[in-house]
Amino acid sequence: MKPLQVFFILILLPLFAFTGMHKYYISVTQIDYIKENQSVQITSRIFIDDFERLLRERYDESITLAEKDEPAIVDLYIEQYLSEKIKIKINNEDVNFVFIGKEYDADIVRCYMEIEDVTYIKTFEISNQVLFDIFEEQQNIVKTKINSKQKSFILIPQNANAVLNFN
Repeated sequence: MKPLQVFFILILLPLFAFTGMHKYYISVTQIDYIKENQSVQITSRIFIDDFERLLRERYDESITLAEKDEPAIVDLYIEQYLSEKIKIKINNEDVNFVFIGKEYDADIVRCYMEIEDVTYIKTFEISNQVLFDIFEEQQNIVKTKINSKQKSFILIPQNANAVLNFN
């Protein structure tokens, strides 16, 4: 084989090998019950580009996340969206979380939420449908640490709920 042919094969082969790659659509939500504070602390980690696409389609085409001069309305859009897509029941009662804020870390946005005045947890149910409305392949991992027990779930559009019982 001629050196030029070998060179082209070495350059082009990797390009063709990665054209069939599939992008993964995933978020991770950590839920911790802090008994001393009587609060449930929630952190959702979502890829910035995926979340930005959703916010543009749903609210405003001009949104660009992780900008220096990001408009305050972005937080309102994020809060509204998360309130619609993350539903929680504690002890069989619907509860609302407070959106505390967000921060960017590389290609991830971390969204912080809290549920206050939780004296005990006997049952905990979560529905997490974040990004299901734009990505069929979306998976939402939910990791919990409640009553000193750790559990993890993978929620998909066909099964977006998880229930924990503490008896």
